[in-house]
Parts: sequence; structure tokens; C-alpha cells
Amino acid sequence: MSPRRSDSRDRMILSAAALLREHGASATSIDRVLAHSGAPRGSVYHHFPGGRTQLIDEAVALAGDFIAGLIAAATQADDPVRAVDAFFALWRDRLVESGFRAGCPIVAVAVETNDDAPQLARSAATVFARWREALAVLFIRHGLTEERGRRLGAFIIAAVEGAVIMCRAEQSTAPLEAAAAEIHDLLLNALPQRPEAGSQP
Repeated sequence: MSPRRSDSRDRMILSAAALLREHGASATSIDRVLAHSGAPRGSVYHHFPGGRTQLIDEAVALAGDFIAGLIAAATQADDPVRAVDAFFALWRDRLVESGFRAGCPIVAVAVETNDDAPQLARSAATVFARWREALAVLFIRHGLTEERGRRLGAFIIAAVEGAVIMCRAEQSTAPLEAAAAEIHDLLLNALPQRPEAGSQP
């Protein structure tokens, strides 16, 4: 049975996100997405009348939702330090499982010039803001001021993203592990309302 058109659309978005992670925005062409997804060429402008820009924009939104879901799951933990440790661990696992090929698709869009499609940079900024806000809410809930919570949320997202880039370059998890350890210690001292160390298994 041939796939439904909606299946082709979803496959193309997933493929675009995967290609962004591994190859960057400029290398994520329509032809490459079609080859990766197996979608019929005729489906491109039916599903994405805005062409490549719309496709990449939707892939950014999908990837943003996925990571936001991971952050949300991590922040359900009673201990915010453990939540952030888990967030770093998720990225470490993604790097190792992909052989250090898979980075962050949002970074891939943000760092490349998009003079012909400035909305892509705006979309990336929106995703980063959403991630920062999720962490900030966690820290504020555990006793930090709103200002400190937002600063710390921004710092952690910046540290993770920078460390992921370094890990890919070095083919090693060492930069991410170093960042995770420093932020772990920082949070132990910064958060006044977290479970006592003795209550942790």
C-alpha cells in the first residue's frame, strides 16, 4: 500500500531534522531530504508551498518540541540538580549513539547565514527561549529569584550547546562531561530549596 500524503510530509520533516543535525542547514537541500525520506518529488510543494525554507522551519519546530519534551520530562524530578544532570546525560547518549555525528539542529540553523530566509534564525531564537524558560521555571520553583533563574537557564543551554559542538569536533564526550560537572557543582551551591543530600539514593 502506498503511503498517505501525510506520511510523506511527516517523513520529510523528520528527514530534514536528521539532516540538519548531521550536515547543517546549507547541506539540507530538497533533493537530499527526498533521498533520505523516500518521499515522492511531487509532494514537496504540495506539502510545503513555501519550499525549502518552510520545510526547514518545520523541522526546527519539530526538533524544538522534541528537546522541550526531554527538558519537561527531566524537570519533573524533585531534585533540580538531578534534572540538569539528566539533561546532560541525554545529550551525551545522543552523541555516542550517533558516533558524534548528531549535533543540535537548532544550532545548525542559528549559526549559518540566512539572509534569504531570516525567519529561520528567528525560529531558532524562539526555540532557545523556550528551552531557557523551561529551566528557569524549574530553578525559580526551587528558590532562585526570577532574574537568577533566567540567567542560569540561559547559561545551561549555552553550556550544553557549546559542549556538544566541542564534542563533535574532538570525537569525545569530555567537553560535555566537564560542563556537566561544573554546572552540577554550581547548582549544589546555588539552589537553596533542593532535597537534602542524605535523601538521595
